[in-house]
Amino acid sequence: MENIMILIIVVFFASLLQASTGFGFSIVGTPFLLLLLPAQSAIQLNIILSLCLSMFMIYSIRNEVNFPLLKRLILGSLIGIVPGLLLYLFLNIDIFKIIVGTMIILLTILLIAKVTIKQTNRRDAVAGGIAGLLTTSIGVPGPPLLLYFSSTSLDKTALRSTTLAYYLFIYLISLVMQISFGGTNAEVWTSSLIALIPLVAGIVLGQYLFKWINQRVFRIITYVILLFTGCYMLIGS
Repeated sequence: MENIMILIIVVFFASLLQASTGFGFSIVGTPFLLLLLPAQSAIQLNIILSLCLSMFMIYSIRNEVNFPLLKRLILGSLIGIVPGLLLYLFLNIDIFKIIVGTMIILLTILLIAKVTIKQTNRRDAVAGGIAGLLTTSIGVPGPPLLLYFSSTSLDKTALRSTTLAYYLFIYLISLVMQISFGGTNAEVWTSSLIALIPLVAGIVLGQYLFKWINQRVFRIITYVILLFTGCYMLIGS
């Protein structure tokens, strides 16, 4: 019963964060899900819920998507999904969490120091490739996109919509590949059903809050999310 309550609370706040900023569900949710379930089950549960979240939200914001950018992200991700699947199947999850946590903290420090990355078509594809690798491996595509786009001038509305459309693609591909090569179990799907109501509640409240978050607040939230996730991954490993 305690685990169910933790699951409901985590999913609610993670979906609220995702709906209000465009990032956060996997970044915040995955570390806590890893405490409740075995690693591969937690990663798969996160992907299922993230896919549901993307499906619930995409219709209402579809007109805000930057389709040329979305295309570059998707094409780049095709390079990263297979290596990511191999990491999911064979790499020790604690080692990978240390690598990712360290990377997130270092790059966030660079962002706070206002070290910027000029956006180019090639770098869009590279960001998509890294996000694809992280999705099929640990179910967390957000950090490379968040780090990359936070240093650009991309409007928060277009950023949220485009990344959400990208998630819809990459989560679906990752879920199919993980189930095909690594299997699944009943616990994952039962937990997914339990989490649907708090997921929807978080989406509704988050979309309301999105209207009141300006660019400066958005950027501060971004830094807090990244630092929290990086430190949590290091401690949890």
